[in-house]
Amino acid sequence: MRSIWNGAISFGLVSIPIKLVNATENHNVSFRQIHTADGGRIRYRKVCELEEKEVTSQEIGKGYEDADGSIIPITDEDLASLPIPTAKTIEIVAFVPAERIDPLQMDTAYYLAANGVPAAKPYTLLREALKRSQKVAIAKFALRGRERLGMLRVVDNAIAMHGLLWPDEIRAADEVAPDTHVTVRDAELDLADALMETLGEVDIETLHDDYRIAVEEMIAAKTGGGQAVAQAPAEPAGGGKVIDLMAALESSVRAAKEARGEGTDADGEVAAVTPLKSRKKSAAAAPKEVGGKKSTASTAKKTAGKKTTATKSTATKSTVTKSTAKKSTAKTAAKKTTATTKSSASKHSASKSTAGAKSTAGSRKKSA
Repeated sequence: MRSIWNGAISFGLVSIPIKLVNATENHNVSFRQIHTADGGRIRYRKVCELEEKEVTSQEIGKGYEDADGSIIPITDEDLASLPIPTAKTIEIVAFVPAERIDPLQMDTAYYLAANGVPAAKPYTLLREALKRSQKVAIAKFALRGRERLGMLRVVDNAIAMHGLLWPDEIRAADEVAPDTHVTVRDAELDLADALMETLGEVDIETLHDDYRIAVEEMIAAKTGGGQAVAQAPAEPAGGGKVIDLMAALESSVRAAKEARGEGTDADGEVAAVTPLKSRKKSAAAAPKEVGGKKSTASTAKKTAGKKTTATKSTATKSTVTKSTAKKSTAKTAAKKTTATTKSSASKHSASKSTAGAKSTAGSRKKSA
């Protein structure tokens, strides 16, 4: 591997000559800009604004643009003469636990290779000291015209250095989190935990760049004279919108279990997703952090109130019906009594009239 910087690690009074080597590489497929009409390459040329002609890399230097727009030339000798101890040295300033380093600070990774036979002994000493302490080293170094912060740690049998961003280069996350209050229920957390456990762990080495592979296959097909282009997978129905969080979590757990061959229960049947009510009903029935029991008690009271009212109403109706029936019976009986009395009186009057008539007739016969 080609080194990009030579210097030394300053470990107290110990100096370790090292070479800086890139620890990562880019496998992205790069494209060229072309003229779509004829396929000609589009190139960028470096042109001097004053002379209006193209210049080579050897003729290009550094310059600082002042506030008034004037350019102040800066040479490599000017930068090399600066009183910076880290110009050619990785100066270790502290040793801290690895968990103290925020991953947001991590930048480019490098390998520190021992430069020559004399560097083997102190290099191994620092490596073993880092292993035994289970700490990482915080260092300052200068690279490509600026001073940087770095973290040294052991990777296999080598020392690696991660470039770190300065603390003031990390933006605060205050404006990123939701600004509305959200209550997460225990049932939702339980399903999220189940999904995490189902997905489990993964061997990072088994992961690969599917997009890059598809691009390479497409280029190979076009190079071979074909025009075959890999089709993008169809999007799932619904556009990926989450309609119900609980249903989505349950579906995710089921899909993860099926993918791992664990999608069946003891009877060999696939676990079904429990259908949930609509959002409005769920929101009304969902327990709140404060006052959840009061809501239930209130509902019970309302239900009891409805039942009591209904019972009273039924009882009242029954009483009214019975009372009405009694009144009706009394009226009927009274009518019958009156009719019987009238009938008896009529018969009694008729008997008297008949007797009177007979008596009058008898008297008339005697007189004659």
